[in-house]
Amino acid sequence: MINARLVNLIVLTLLVCSVRADEPPNIVLIFSDDQGVNDVGCYGSEIPTPNIDRIAAQGTRFTSWYSASSICTPSRYGLLTGRNPNRSQDQLLSALMFLSAADRDRGLRDHEQTIAEVLKSVEYTTALIGKWHLGHGSSAFLPVNHGFDMFKGHTGGCIDYFTMTYGKTLDWYEGTQHVSKNGYATELITEEAVQFLKSQQSAAKPFFLYLPYNAPHFGKGWNPPKKETVNIMQAQAKDLQRVSFIEDKLRREFAAMVVSLDDGVGQVMEALEEYKLADNTLLIFLTDHGGDPTYGGSNQPLRGTKSTLFEGGLKVPCVMRWPNRIKAGQTSNAVLSSLDLFPTFCRLANADFKDRLLDGLEISLHLTEGAAVESRELFWHTGTHLELKRGTWTALRQGNTKYVQAEDGKEYLFDLVADPNEQTDLAEQRPDEFLSMKQRVQVLTNELQPAAVR
Repeated sequence: MINARLVNLIVLTLLVCSVRADEPPNIVLIFSDDQGVNDVGCYGSEIPTPNIDRIAAQGTRFTSWYSASSICTPSRYGLLTGRNPNRSQDQLLSALMFLSAADRDRGLRDHEQTIAEVLKSVEYTTALIGKWHLGHGSSAFLPVNHGFDMFKGHTGGCIDYFTMTYGKTLDWYEGTQHVSKNGYATELITEEAVQFLKSQQSAAKPFFLYLPYNAPHFGKGWNPPKKETVNIMQAQAKDLQRVSFIEDKLRREFAAMVVSLDDGVGQVMEALEEYKLADNTLLIFLTDHGGDPTYGGSNQPLRGTKSTLFEGGLKVPCVMRWPNRIKAGQTSNAVLSSLDLFPTFCRLANADFKDRLLDGLEISLHLTEGAAVESRELFWHTGTHLELKRGTWTALRQGNTKYVQAEDGKEYLFDLVADPNEQTDLAEQRPDEFLSMKQRVQVLTNELQPAAVR
C-alpha cells in the first residue's frame, strides 16, 4: 500500500510543476545587426560563435526564420509591433538616417504599440539596452515613451564603437538624457545588460530585456579633413588576433566584431545562471536581416544581401533556449517570422492579444511541443532611399513558392524547396502561378495600410 504522505508529496510536486509551467517567463531577446546566416558558427560559418551555438545546443535552431524586413528600421518596427512595416504611420520602409533633416520628424508613433508596452501592462519590468533606430529627432520617439522602463543606448543606425557618437555627434542615452561614454560599444552594452540582470535576481516581477547590439554593423566614425562621417570597421586588436586565421582583411575585421558580440552573449548567459534566472528565462538570439558583404558579412549559399528581398536579405539565424520547456538539441524547419514574437510573447505572458491587429502567428506550442505551423503567407516591401541609392523591392512567399520584384523591375518566381538558393526563375514555366502571386502582391499592397489609432 502506498504511503499517504508519499501520495501527498507527489500531488504537491505535480501542482508546483503545473504552476511553474504557467508562470510567465522572463524574456531576453538578443538582436544583432547586419549578421547573415553564414556569420554564425552553428549555421556553418568559419567564424567561431561558441556561445550562440550553445543556445542552439541547449534549445532549438531555426532554419527558416525570416526577418520582417531586409533593412534595419523596418525590421525593428516589425519585431516590436508585430505588424508588417507597411502599416507604419511614417512608412518606415527604409533606414532612418541620423543626419537627414527629413528623418528627424519620422519614427514610431504613440499609437503604434510595442510588445514592451503590452508586457509592461501585465506587470513585466522592461528594458532596452543597445540600438533603437525607430526615431531620434524628438524625445517622443525614445524607447521610454514606448513601453521601456529603462533605455541605455543609441538611436541612430550605427555608432562609433569607441566614442558612442554618430560621427562627432553624441548619441548615447540613459533614459531621455544624453551621456558621454567611452569604452567599446559591444562591451558597454554587455556590461549594462549584466547589471540589469543582477538587479532582477530578487525581483517579484518577470522582465523583458531587449538587447539589440550594434555589432557587427560597421562603426560611424568622423573624417576631420573632410569634415564628414565615415563608415569604418572598428574591431579591437585583441579580437583580431582570435580570428587571424581568416585571410581576407575585411572578413577578418567583421569576424573580430562577431566574436566580441559572442563574448557578450556568453556573459549574459553566465549572468542568468549566476543570478538564478536561467530556468525560467526564454533566451533568444536573432539577427535583424541578412549580412552586407560590402562590410564583411556573408549570407552564402543564399542569394542576395541586406536590403534585397532575395533569401540572403531575409532569412536569418535564430536560436532559442528555455530550460525544461524547449527541448535541447532541436532543429525547426518551420517557416517562421520575427512578426511571430509579439503574439507569442503575449501568450506566454498571459496578455490578451486576440483583438490586436497583428501580422504574425502565435507559435508557443511549436516552441515547447513541436506543434505543426500552418502553411502561411509572408509579404515584404522596402522603400526607395535616394541617399543610400536603394530602389523599391517587393516579395511574397506563399507556402513554398516565392515571388520577387527587384529594384530594377525584374520579376522572379522561385520554388524554395527545390531551389532554396533561388537560382532558377520559374516565371515563364509557371505563368498562372506567377500571375496569381503578382495579383496577390497588389492586393496586399493596398490592404497593408498604416495601423489605426488604438
